[in-house]
Amino acid sequence: MQLIYATACSCSWFEPFVMQWLNENDEVSMDFLRNAYERDKRDGFQRSSEHALFSNSVVDVFTQLNQCFDVIKKLECPDPAVQERFLNRFSRTVSKVLLTYAEIVKSDFKRWVSQQEVACIIMNNIQQLRVQLEKVFEAMGGSSLPDDTLIAMNDLQQMLHAVIDDLAAQYTQQQLQAQITMKIKDMSKLLHQCSPNAKTNVEAEADHILHPLMDHFESTLSALADLCEKTVLKRLLKELWRITMHTLEKQVVLPTVADPRAMFLNLTIPSTAQAKISSVSQSLLTNVSSQLPASRILQDMSKDAGIPERNLTPKHCQILDIALDTIKTYFHAGGSGLKNTYLDKSPELQSLRYALSLYTQTTDALIKNFVATQTSQDKPAIEDSVGEISIQVDLYRHPAHGEHKVTVTVIAANNLKWTTTGSFRPFVEVVLVGPLLAEKKHRFATKSKTNVWSPSFNETFTFLLGAGSDPESYELHLCAKDYCFGRADRLIGLTVLQLRDLATGVPASRGGTAGSGACACLCSLGKRLHLDDTGWTILRILSQRPQDEIAREFVRLKSEVRSPNEGQGTTTGSAAPSTPRSR
Repeated sequence: MQLIYATACSCSWFEPFVMQWLNENDEVSMDFLRNAYERDKRDGFQRSSEHALFSNSVVDVFTQLNQCFDVIKKLECPDPAVQERFLNRFSRTVSKVLLTYAEIVKSDFKRWVSQQEVACIIMNNIQQLRVQLEKVFEAMGGSSLPDDTLIAMNDLQQMLHAVIDDLAAQYTQQQLQAQITMKIKDMSKLLHQCSPNAKTNVEAEADHILHPLMDHFESTLSALADLCEKTVLKRLLKELWRITMHTLEKQVVLPTVADPRAMFLNLTIPSTAQAKISSVSQSLLTNVSSQLPASRILQDMSKDAGIPERNLTPKHCQILDIALDTIKTYFHAGGSGLKNTYLDKSPELQSLRYALSLYTQTTDALIKNFVATQTSQDKPAIEDSVGEISIQVDLYRHPAHGEHKVTVTVIAANNLKWTTTGSFRPFVEVVLVGPLLAEKKHRFATKSKTNVWSPSFNETFTFLLGAGSDPESYELHLCAKDYCFGRADRLIGLTVLQLRDLATGVPASRGGTAGSGACACLCSLGKRLHLDDTGWTILRILSQRPQDEIAREFVRLKSEVRSPNEGQGTTTGSAAPSTPRSR
């Protein structure tokens, strides 16, 4: 008992001196790290040996850390509690040194990213840190270490893994993305050269259009496989997969940009075409009553910019489906590449397949999908109102033949925020949006008033949905406009009221009181509509159907935006009402 007590006391007495040495060793290790890295950089990050894929700085850093750990082991401290404190303190030194190395590499990597072999060696260095860290971890006791030390070491591994992810993303974006984009553009050209004959071999055509991309993959990945550690190569593969799927979606499936405000931003085009694109991009969003369809605008601008018009046919979609399976098989590489579960669940592939599935849908199906998914279109109206429209809506279903009738009474507009130097003639337009309306009257407008900022209308319009139509697939698109004789009417504000609200009740934010199949509400007007990615994707697809009048009208309707230059004159307020004038 006395011997054990004496030993414990001896360890306790000696502990402060060991801790002081470990503290001082922190700075020594950091200086050693910086010198090793600078020496490695001067030498151009040469491989540490003929068969190694990493450079000398990693070897030097762990040589010093292992020497420090050997000192702790040779102490042979008999007190487990004191030994745990030694190891915990040493683990903090390891974390500090390795994370500093990683930060230096990250800040320096842009200097070497254009040199493939050096860039790969640097990425391998971080992976080798993880390999050597695992060896140190096992030597310290592995899973038997105290919880706080165990957690610290595991967190360090994850942080180093994240550094590899960052470096791989940086390398692929700067060195490989442009080449992949170019090859996918070649693939797109070949796709649109495919014979429209349904009897041609779709598999052979899929193989044909993939040649530029697959040849590029073969040469690129063969070189990377020789230069990279397996873990690093898989990270690069994941980035390549992500870039390939994303670029296929943006360059082949949806060649126009989802949000017209960002149209053509990622394309290199002549400066003269760029100026015209900027002008018409703004026009698409502000000239809300223009008779030129939005799809026509997109086509004209594509021609001026030298960008071919690309509309996918059902056969094109079949070819792309087969091509996607081929690319996925290539990246899986019989099990030695990426896992099929990762590939199938990747957001980029799911987004691409979803876009392809939308492409094959009819215009009516896409509009129905739009109404079902775009439930927050009125968000800008709630956040920044430019006025209100008071309406009464009644939904009636005939008990005999099941036909639905929607009766809309536009009661008034209130507090329209509009400034003008001339005559102000506001009116309200009501459009029923949904499927199967091509043969039905679905657009009405009130008479215009003159110089009234809170005009009363009290006009009623009736829409017929037809038997079997689901009201939840329809919405009322409401907008207030300033009537202009001889030129396009100017948008004051717009909003959307979905017919499903008639059954579930109008949101309190609209100030409505709802009943069964009817509601009276005050709808706030916004300067634009809010769409999510699905909404913009549907608009992009419909904008590529120049022969479809319903698609053209829908794109024009949903891309309407109040111009920031509109309503900025010097006269505002309410004037005495004059006799209503029919439009």
